[in-house]
Amino acid sequence: MAADLRPGTPTEQEGAQVLQQTVVSLLSDYGWFILFSLIAVYLLVQKLSKTFRSTSKHSLDTTDIEPEAVVRQQEALLAARLRMQEELNAQAEKFKEKQKKLEEEKRKQKIAMWESMQEGKSYKENLRQNQEPQSGASTSTSVPKPKPRSKPLREGGYNPLSGDGGGTCSWRPGRRGPSSGG
Repeated sequence: MAADLRPGTPTEQEGAQVLQQTVVSLLSDYGWFILFSLIAVYLLVQKLSKTFRSTSKHSLDTTDIEPEAVVRQQEALLAARLRMQEELNAQAEKFKEKQKKLEEEKRKQKIAMWESMQEGKSYKENLRQNQEPQSGASTSTSVPKPKPRSKPLREGGYNPLSGDGGGTCSWRPGRRGPSSGG
């Protein structure tokens, strides 16, 4: 005989109880996980739908652009690039001119030094004489004056390497050689 599957029969009630117990145990074990997963899926769907809508609007907007406007924009961009290139070229020319002037000044100084050395004079004297009349010249091309030395360093003062003078505490190395023992 076939099992009686009418509503309210014992087998159907047992199946409902098993299903109910399974659902309750799943919710008790993984309830929070399931809740947070559903929230994450909902937020993800919302984000994707916004992105899809904005891309579809953007693609519709790009088809509405006039060709003349694109051409004008590209011409303006090209004109700006050309203007910037011309400014860069002008700056490069100025820099080259400066470099040539500096090289010419250095060459003249070397020639003057060579001539003074041929005459038997010191080249430093020649530099001093050349610097005095050119008081308006830039200081970047002139040779800097050597600083006058005052007194010699560590004259009679404390010198940690010598072990002399200075503080009351001085360290001296031990004797060399084998220990004295017999």
